[in-house]
Amino acid sequence: MANQAAVIGSGVMGHGIAQEYALAGYTVNLYDLKEELLSKARRSVETSLSLLVREQVISEQARQDALERIILTTDLQAAVAQADVITEAIPEVIELKWELFEKLEQFAKKDAIIASNTSTFSIAKLIEKAKTPQRFIITHFFNPAQLVPLVEIVRGEQTADEVVSTIMEIMVKIGKSPVLLKKDVPGFIANRLQAALMREAFYLLQEGVTDAEQIDTVMKDGIGFRWAFVGPIETADFGGLDTWKRVIENLAPVLDASQKAPALIEERVAKGELGTKTGSGIYSYADTAVEEKLKARDEQFIRLAKMKRG
Repeated sequence: MANQAAVIGSGVMGHGIAQEYALAGYTVNLYDLKEELLSKARRSVETSLSLLVREQVISEQARQDALERIILTTDLQAAVAQADVITEAIPEVIELKWELFEKLEQFAKKDAIIASNTSTFSIAKLIEKAKTPQRFIITHFFNPAQLVPLVEIVRGEQTADEVVSTIMEIMVKIGKSPVLLKKDVPGFIANRLQAALMREAFYLLQEGVTDAEQIDTVMKDGIGFRWAFVGPIETADFGGLDTWKRVIENLAPVLDASQKAPALIEERVAKGELGTKTGSGIYSYADTAVEEKLKARDEQFIRLAKMKRG
C-alpha cells in the first residue's frame, strides 16, 4: 500500500487533499509555483486542523503530526520523485494539465499512480498525450476537500485494474466515500445532479416564485435535510415508484429546460458580482465577514460528518 503522496497545486482543493493524506499517516509533498502560495496553503491547513481539534474530531497531537507530514516545495521533481500516488489539482486548463502530466511521467516512479482532481475534463481528454495511460485516473474531491466525504473515481479504458483497486483502497483509508463510475460522462454524477437542481432553482428565482433566501431554506431544511441520509433513488422507493411516476410525468413538461447558464448568473458575472470572492453575488456580503461564514459552514459540516459516522 502507498505511504507517500504528492499533491500538485496548493489552492482551494489542493491543500485540503494534502491535509486528508497527512491525517491518514501519509508523508505529503505539497507543490506549487510560488512560496507565498504554499505559505497561504499552510495557514489554511493549520486553521482547518485547529477547527477539527476544537470539534474533538482529532487530538492536538494528531494535528501536530499531520502538519509535520506536509512538506512544502516549489521543486516539482523533488515533490513527486518518491510518491506512490500523485494528485493533480491545478487550474482547469487542459494545456496546463497536459504539460504537467508530461513532466510527471518523466519525474515520477514508473509505478506511481497519477490522479487528477478535474471536475471538467473526461479521462480520455486528460490522457490524450500520455505515454503511460494505464496509471492515470480521476479522483474528484469536493470543496472543502478535507471535510466532504465523497470522491468520484473515473477510470479510463486503459487504466489498470490494479490502479483502480489501489485508489479505492486509498480513498477509504483517508476517510473518503469513493464512488466508481461505470461510464465516463461529462460532469460525472454529482455535478450533473447539482446542475439540474441549480438550473431549476435559478428559474424559480428569475420567475419571482420566491426569493433566494426562501429557495435556500427549502433546500437546507427540506430536500437537503432528507438527502443527508436518504438519497434520491431511495426517496423514490420510500415514497412509492407509482407516486413518483405521477410526480415526474406531471412536472417534467413544465421544468426549466434551458441550454445555457441562467440569465441571473450571466448578469451578475457581467457586472463582476461573483459571490463571496467579490463581496456580492445573488446575496450581498458587504456587511458580512465571509471568513466567519465559511468557518460556520465548516463547523456544521464537521458535526454532520460526526453524526453520520456515529
